[in-house]
Order: sequence, then structure tokens, then C-alpha cells
Amino acid sequence: MDLYAAIRGRRSVRRFASASIEPAVLERIIDAATWAPSGGNAQTWRFVIVTEQARIAKLKTVSPGLIGEPGAVVAVCQDLAAARAKGSALGEVLLAPCDAAMAAQNLLLAAYAEGLGTCTVASFTHRAVARLLKLPETVEPILLVSVGVPDETPKAPARKTEGIVHWEVYGG
Repeated sequence: MDLYAAIRGRRSVRRFASASIEPAVLERIIDAATWAPSGGNAQTWRFVIVTEQARIAKLKTVSPGLIGEPGAVVAVCQDLAAARAKGSALGEVLLAPCDAAMAAQNLLLAAYAEGLGTCTVASFTHRAVARLLKLPETVEPILLVSVGVPDETPKAPARKTEGIVHWEVYGG
């Protein structure tokens, strides 16, 4: 799949067909996530793949942005103690969330290449998700990604182009 076609074709999917996802496919998209850049090559991300529908239902009760019936939910997490140890406060506060976002983007594009739909979710109760997924105290959920066979292909939203790119200096 052409990279630029994947970037332009990927959409946030919120309606999924009721179909399971092969574990090997989920492993491939997580592998793609681990190839994302990370500040200082820290690689302090952690991923929890949830396919059990009862657990997904519980996640939905504490995640208002998690809608539809995905075949899986991937919690993109960061080990903040490891991030601090590798990059001091900068690693924990700034780099860890950026690294998680870059890993999530790789995951989204890999899922799209596999014919799957995804939706990134940031609206959730962090402590409740951590409890439901039995995360260690130092591991913080950063994003949830619903993954499934799309039951819709959302239309591409308009993109702003005017006033967002500046050459050399802002306003240039």
C-alpha cells in the first residue's frame, strides 16, 4: 500500500462489523507501533490488547469516546518511571506522550493497511482504565484505540490549508 494513500485514506471509524480479528494481525499492527520513533530511543511504551468483549464493555463504561462494537481495543500506555529514568522529567512529561502518539499513528496506519478501521480515544477515566487492565502503578494509559472491521467508510473531513504553513519564520 502506498504510504501517501494510507495517510489520506485512513479514517476514524466508529461503526464496526461484528467480526473478530486474528491475533496475528493484532501482533503485526503492534509490531508496526514499536517501530515508531521515541525520544532518546527510550521505547517506554506498553500496549495492552483487549479482545474479550466483556472487558471491552467495561472499558466503554469509563470511556465515553469508545463507541461502536470494535473487535479489539488497544491501550497505548507509557511506563512513566522508565521514561523518567531514561529522560528525566522531560522524558516523563513531554516525550512519553509524544512517543505514545507516534506509536499510535503507526498502529493506525498498519491497521488500515490490514483492512481494519480504527479510532483513537483520549476521553476516558485514566484510573478506571488502569484498574480494569491491571496496569502496574508506573504504567499510565495514554490513548485507547478501537480496532475492527469497518462497517462504514466515513467521508474525509475538509482540511485547512490556508495559514497553516509558514516558510522560514511564522507569517513568512
